Amino acid sequence: MDVQSLLQRYERGQRDFSGVDLSGADLRGTTLIGVNFRNAKLRGANLSRAFLTKANFSAACLNWANLHCAKLSDSKLADADLTKANLEGAFMINAKLPRAKLTGANLAHTNLRRANLWGANLSGATLYRTNLRQGNLSGCNLNWANLNAVRLSEANLSGVSANGATLVSAFLRNVDLSGVDLEGVDLSDARCQDSILIGANFSAAKCCNTHFQGANLSRANFSNANLIKASFDRADLTNAILKQARLTGTSWDQAILQGVDWDGAEINDSDSDRPPAEHHRFDLFSPELTWAV
Repeated sequence: MDVQSLLQRYERGQRDFSGVDLSGADLRGTTLIGVNFRNAKLRGANLSRAFLTKANFSAACLNWANLHCAKLSDSKLADADLTKANLEGAFMINAKLPRAKLTGANLAHTNLRRANLWGANLSGATLYRTNLRQGNLSGCNLNWANLNAVRLSEANLSGVSANGATLVSAFLRNVDLSGVDLEGVDLSDARCQDSILIGANFSAAKCCNTHFQGANLSRANFSNANLIKASFDRADLTNAILKQARLTGTSWDQAILQGVDWDGAEINDSDSDRPPAEHHRFDLFSPELTWAV
């Protein structure tokens, strides 16, 4: 089907275009609200700035498609193939994308607030400054994704995989990342206040100036992590592992550190940087604690 025929049928009231082949079509700026493109072939199509609110793209092929600044709120993209698609600046509030393929997709500055991305594959995707507040990312693959300055406050992140991802300056307040594997991840300047991070793995992670105030980090693993100037004020680190961690300039005001493993930890030898013993119930002169001069 050609573009002119599609638009003429749409104007006459037709909305069901399931299975249509519009690969490479130029649909820039078109209004196709409520259209049904289920199982459609839109590979490489240009839908930039198109009005696609409440559209159905379930199981559609949209790889390499251009959806720059498209309006896709309340749209359905379950099982859609958006590999390498350009969704930069798209408006996708309440969009449904369970199991969608977004490998290598560009989602920078996209508004995905309250979107459902359950089980989606975002490996290698760009999510710079993406708004995912209150979204459902349970079971997502975020390996090697660029999540710098992403907004994930109040999002559901249970069971996510984020190996090799970068989360510099990310907003992760009030999220549940219990048991998540963030080994080697760069979380510098990230805001993780009041989050639930029970048993999370931060081994070898870079957490310089990261904000963990009020977070539940019990049993979290920070082995070999770089925690220079991180803030753990009011955080619960009961039975956490801080072996070989770099803790210069770290803040511990009113934190709970009962049962923490400090073996080989490096802490600057100054009163301002030492965790105050009266708050944390551990022996400041334990032979297991190394003070770096």
